[in-house]
Amino acid sequence: MSLLWRDRIQVFFAPGRVDMVRTFRGTKSRQSPRISQVHGYLQDTAMWKRSLQQLEQMIEKENMASSLKGAELIITLSNHFIRYVVVSPQQEITGPAELFAYANFRMREVYGERVDDWIVSISDEDPYQGTLCAAITRDLYSEFEALVSRHRMKLRRIEPYLTTAFDQWCQSFNDKRFWFVVIEPERLCMILFSNSEWKGIRNQRVVHSIETELLAALEQEAINSGYREPIEQVYLLAPENPDLNLPTDKGWQFACLPTEKIPVPLHFPSFSVADSEAGHA
Repeated sequence: MSLLWRDRIQVFFAPGRVDMVRTFRGTKSRQSPRISQVHGYLQDTAMWKRSLQQLEQMIEKENMASSLKGAELIITLSNHFIRYVVVSPQQEITGPAELFAYANFRMREVYGERVDDWIVSISDEDPYQGTLCAAITRDLYSEFEALVSRHRMKLRRIEPYLTTAFDQWCQSFNDKRFWFVVIEPERLCMILFSNSEWKGIRNQRVVHSIETELLAALEQEAINSGYREPIEQVYLLAPENPDLNLPTDKGWQFACLPTEKIPVPLHFPSFSVADSEAGHA
């Protein structure tokens, strides 16, 4: 089957929610409405297990309506399930294999032996600009592979929410130095980008007020970077927190995404979420 004729399933996969959009390929490509499922999860089990069950049910229902055989699956994975490190520019590295080996080394420096149970990837292969390294558990990756095998689909890629969102809007950022922040329920993830290089990253659980913890995290990361502008630019994606009350007098200038010219991808979470599997946003 030609890649041009394969249907595509795009999924946002997070603790407590799954969003799915199907694109029908053919002479006239069309996109189905988003299906959103919001659910609870047990704290004493892997956070992804309930979401995986919900995704399986959604795919089974879609398959009954119209066969998914050969369809491509693209999964945008919540930052809850991902661990990151920044790999600074390395002039002495000569190729992709050396860069990947060094990224693994950096992961192990930060996270220790846990890396043995992870699948590690890097965002690009340019050792002179640095890169972002991301990892997910091998168990979760294996479950996604088993899912597509059961339904005779193709796993096109698994992509981190942070980097996918960054790629969506980065062309509209004209600043030489800026922060990019993605906020989810009980989670914030931020990167510092300066002079065309990844400079720092933080991915943390939110326990108290998101506004308080966001400002504290920004201040700490600015100190870690060794430099701070009088006014720091922050691009903020927080679709599930539309009512954030952020200060304008603390040296931080916040710009909320999406922009008018670049919308949110349809399978991303939105302000309005369906509360049942059959609901459409």
